[in-house]
Amino acid sequence: MSLTVSLVFLLFISGVAAQDGWAVNYNSKSICALKGSTVTMSCTYTYPRGYWVRKAFWTKEWTKGLEPPDLLYQPEYRGRVLYLGDKHSDSTLRFKTVREKDQSKYYFRFITDRPGGKYQGAGGVDLSVTDLQVEVPERVIEGDKVTLTCKTTCSLTVRPTFTWYKNWHPLSSSTDQLNLQSVSREDAGRYYCAVLGQSLRSPEVTLNVRYGPKSVSASISPSGEIVEGSSVTLTCSSDANPPVEYNWFKGTSLVAEGETYTMNKISSVDSGEYKCRCSNGYIVKYTAVTLNVLYPPKNVSVSISPSGEIVEGSSVTLTCSSDANPPVQSYTWFKKLSSGTLQKSKSQIYNISNISSAESGEYQCMAANTQGSRYAEYKSLTVLYAPKKAQASISETAEGSSVTLTCSSNANPPVQNYTWFKEGGSSPVGSRHSYTALQSGSYYCVAQNEHGSQKSAAVTVTVKRMNCKIAV
Repeated sequence: MSLTVSLVFLLFISGVAAQDGWAVNYNSKSICALKGSTVTMSCTYTYPRGYWVRKAFWTKEWTKGLEPPDLLYQPEYRGRVLYLGDKHSDSTLRFKTVREKDQSKYYFRFITDRPGGKYQGAGGVDLSVTDLQVEVPERVIEGDKVTLTCKTTCSLTVRPTFTWYKNWHPLSSSTDQLNLQSVSREDAGRYYCAVLGQSLRSPEVTLNVRYGPKSVSASISPSGEIVEGSSVTLTCSSDANPPVEYNWFKGTSLVAEGETYTMNKISSVDSGEYKCRCSNGYIVKYTAVTLNVLYPPKNVSVSISPSGEIVEGSSVTLTCSSDANPPVQSYTWFKKLSSGTLQKSKSQIYNISNISSAESGEYQCMAANTQGSRYAEYKSLTVLYAPKKAQASISETAEGSSVTLTCSSNANPPVQNYTWFKEGGSSPVGSRHSYTALQSGSYYCVAQNEHGSQKSAAVTVTVKRMNCKIAV
């Protein structure tokens, strides 16, 4: 009897096919199962003829001497495990919903009706419990080929049929991999894999698709007319992942950073094209808006052509210039008079043909648009002309032997040369503004400047001669 007990004990600790017919053969040495799934592990067992199995059970403890606990009566397994089999030669342990903490090694043990007739199969079944995890690339750029993989920490003993979901909507793939060709921003979302027909699913993962700026646009607020002195906000927008950094340029100069650019008390110099630069590290795009600031005429000025000397009889053009937005809609010309002003024309250009000396004077223009009006400063128009209205006059009468004559004339520039002649003679008798006549007769003068000369009418003078008596 002592030999028999020792043999049984030897068989107990070895777990191999034993002598005298004691044996336990596990159908699988290891099982990898999904958390929450139904797991079945089974074995066949033999014992010597003449024995009767009084109790057969599964345990996860390998003990010497002490009786290991039966899974059926352990609190954490109660209601979740079931024994199947004929209780004579085979046994099956079934987990209804396996848990992560169920991961362990499980052994089958049976007790017969005879003293010492106990046996526990060595080696056991190694149960690994895993869950589903989706492996997704960390960095995905639009246009990439992307594969999402449904993974487990061990190789599943029973290979299930998988299914995939995006944002809780089922996809057509039925393998452990979901292939996305040339991924786009529409593919971004929450994904998980599951076992078809079962409530076994992975946690959600987010597929983040990075892409450069799209739908880039710029706008101006307010959207209507923008008047000098008001406030204006430029706004740039785009669709991008990651979000865009915005920079505003006028020409080549950086004027602002950020999605919006606000200008207070805007002026005419702020008009022009503004470019918004959108960049998120993948693609750079530009968009532009044109800012049109309305303002009344400014810098109104008068110019005269030709710009040099203007001689009587020539043609002269006066032009009114102004900076305004919208462009000047009306011009009005005025000439300064001693009694006020005289309106001369209502066009930007005022042409004077065959100009006369009477057109000399001060001129100004007024420019007007929908935003207001402004006057230019007066501009002087000087007309050069040859002497006219030449006149010789007696300026002094002497009771003696001479008479003083004076020559006058209207000219621009003033007369530069005066010449006196006595009628009937061909040679000058004087060359100054005044001439003293010593003889009676008719005299005239000629007034001359660089533009011409004019002869006056003759004046007649009588010189009295004094009779002198010489006492002897």
